[in-house]
Amino acid sequence: MDIKKYLELKKSSIDKEIEKIVPKKINQEWIEYAVGKADYAYEPESLNFGLSKPIWDLIERGGKRWRPALTILCCEAVGGTEKQALPFTPLPELVHDGTLVADDIEDSSKERRGKKALHLIYGEDIAINAASALYFLPLSVLYKNTQKLGEKIKNSLFDLYGEEMVRVSLGQAMDISWHRGVKENITEKEYLQMCVYKTGVLARMSAKLGAIVGEGTKEQIETLGKFGESLGVGFQIKDDILNIKPESDKWGKSIGEDITEGKKTLILIKALEELKNGEKKELEQLIKGKVKEKEKIERAIELIEKTNAIQYAEKKAFEIVSNAWNNTEKVLEESEAKSLLKEFAQYCIKRKI
Repeated sequence: MDIKKYLELKKSSIDKEIEKIVPKKINQEWIEYAVGKADYAYEPESLNFGLSKPIWDLIERGGKRWRPALTILCCEAVGGTEKQALPFTPLPELVHDGTLVADDIEDSSKERRGKKALHLIYGEDIAINAASALYFLPLSVLYKNTQKLGEKIKNSLFDLYGEEMVRVSLGQAMDISWHRGVKENITEKEYLQMCVYKTGVLARMSAKLGAIVGEGTKEQIETLGKFGESLGVGFQIKDDILNIKPESDKWGKSIGEDITEGKKTLILIKALEELKNGEKKELEQLIKGKVKEKEKIERAIELIEKTNAIQYAEKKAFEIVSNAWNNTEKVLEESEAKSLLKEFAQYCIKRKI
């Protein structure tokens, strides 16, 4: 099966699991399930306005659901089943959505998935709270232990979540500090480490989550985690490329948004290495200036395209994902899930949106 068809096929099932965690219409029963009976009285209308409505606004805009799909495939690849994995798929997806909402506020972004960013519709107060809630709402699957997990697996999942969420915050701190100008000369290795923490860890969480639930071996869990991490890094590098050179009119962000935000990307690092004298200084000034004018953004892209930076970034993404897959295929038995994981690798670095 083609991986894009697989993602489309699984989206409905994943969304049904998400709705069990965050209902489109919050009521008394759900609140009591999530946090227990009220000491005084609950008021669901405000929770719908301030939580459910903005969250589902974002969810229903689309998104590829590739992280929860990765959870299912990794579970099946180690001998587990889709039925085992599905209840846990909201965890990486909702956490990812929370990072998007927070990221848009931090970057003053105007668009997300082709529409106004949530903070521009509902206000920063509601958006910030929704982002925070998205980090913790899916944990109800674990603290309620709805799937009757043994203590060892349940503890492993809590440990996984805690460690990876700390890394997400570290990665975001690095990214923000860099485009605030705290450090000028970012190396390729520093950039890749930031990618691992900002984007790679959620894919690693997705993969390890499935492998743990499917009761894979320690080697399988760790290797699949590294594979997931590579997908996240490859996905981020491809995102950086599409940000300045989209290959589809369905790209749901502003072209050159990374330039406006002054972000340090692998493309920029490589372009600055190759440009000489005046052109190098010009690109540095455009990035530092966080330019918003269309002609200045186009000039920055023009300077980047004079170098081999985009091709270099594409090659680096391919190398990272390919090396991780070479290790992964050695620890898995042949199966349809394994074949789809291999296709996953190609999808993340060759996608057009």
